[in-house]
Amino acid sequence: MLGGPGLFTVLLAAALPLVDFFIVNVALPAVGADLAASEAVLELVVAGYGVAYAVLLVLGGRLGDLFGRRRLFLGGMAAFGLTSLACGLAPGAWWLVAARVAQGASAAAMLPQVLATIQATTSGPRRAKAMGLYGATAGLSMVAGQILGGVLVAADLAGAGWRSVFLVNVPVVLVGLLLAARTVPETRAPRPEPVDGPGTVLLALALLTLLAPLTEGRSAGWPLWTWLSLAAFPGVAAAFWAVERRADGRGRTPLVPPSLFALASFRRGLVLILPFSVGFSGFMFVIAVALQRGAGLGPVAAGLALAPLAVVFFAFSLAGPRLVARYGGRVVPAGAVLQGVGVALMALAAWRRWPDLGFVELLPGAAVAGAGQALQLPVVFRIVLSEVPPDRAGVGGGVMTTAQQASLALGAALLGSLFLSLTERMGMRDALVTTLLVQLAGVALTGLLSLRLPREVS
Repeated sequence: MLGGPGLFTVLLAAALPLVDFFIVNVALPAVGADLAASEAVLELVVAGYGVAYAVLLVLGGRLGDLFGRRRLFLGGMAAFGLTSLACGLAPGAWWLVAARVAQGASAAAMLPQVLATIQATTSGPRRAKAMGLYGATAGLSMVAGQILGGVLVAADLAGAGWRSVFLVNVPVVLVGLLLAARTVPETRAPRPEPVDGPGTVLLALALLTLLAPLTEGRSAGWPLWTWLSLAAFPGVAAAFWAVERRADGRGRTPLVPPSLFALASFRRGLVLILPFSVGFSGFMFVIAVALQRGAGLGPVAAGLALAPLAVVFFAFSLAGPRLVARYGGRVVPAGAVLQGVGVALMALAAWRRWPDLGFVELLPGAAVAGAGQALQLPVVFRIVLSEVPPDRAGVGGGVMTTAQQASLALGAALLGSLFLSLTERMGMRDALVTTLLVQLAGVALTGLLSLRLPREVS
């Protein structure tokens, strides 16, 4: 069984990859100035991590099922610490890009074991509480990462500057490894299947053909390879699904079992994660750029402008389990309504107060949006995995985190590209307002999709 210290340890590990996805947003200007990196290379610093992470997540879950989740967890965490050190000591921009790719791969080995361990070692109310805490940790980490990045860059600890956003991981990983060695139990699938080689290759190709051109296309000027890659994506995705269906029909366990999608809770919850994560990561990227380049805020002020979102998210996450116990899945559409109101308030503040946009101006909208997000993300995570059998815990967790991570990468690419292209034509204020309104449409979509979720949440 997973006790309190063990749960704390795996949640700490779950926070690290998400913090690192967002922590660099406010550090990129400092990285570019110090390493003489172009905008295209800086985008690779973000995209290299996100793409490697997304591509390898499901494989990480399968390897944990096969070789032992504790073993993969410890190995992935140790590698995450080493690659964080490599990022922090990077002598040049391309070294940093390579280290970030390796860091993303390390995170992909570590994170699926968190959900699989929770699924395999808890049940009933304990599992519901653990999954609620996992969702709260994930949401809070995404906001806290951006705030922490601004504080660390400005603090310039020991003259490290932007490097501290990576070096801070090293002591955290050391503590996590010591705790994990004592508190995290070993689990694995009762009947582990060998790695699905064709499925792994095709999934990696599908994600690469979609994410690589979308993350690099705008800064590279949309060369021919980006269009060829996007054109190849539907065919590669169809080939992947055909291979997985054939393997599932023959009684094997493919990398992404199509039979999992027969579970209504899994299928409907997963569909909801996509627009939510796209909107969230796009918002975080756009607001970091707008506040620093347009409103003239420093990294600390830009990060702290979102502090109300983080604080309210944490408070409502704690209240979430009681609300779910009373109102069930209905809290998710209610959360979408609150988030939509919050985004609208922030768009109004940007329209009326630009360029005087900061903590005070964003506070009402950020606080309301944080409450809405807290009523959605933790609950949806619980719903997605609620009916997944324990012997497929690693696979189910890997699929869910892959969908989330791919959507996070897509959000930064799509909304970021939209915002930057609109800025050139409309100016930054109008571009920011337009992008927030696009996100508001995405929030409306999540609200409509959430109406199909089960009313009872286990």
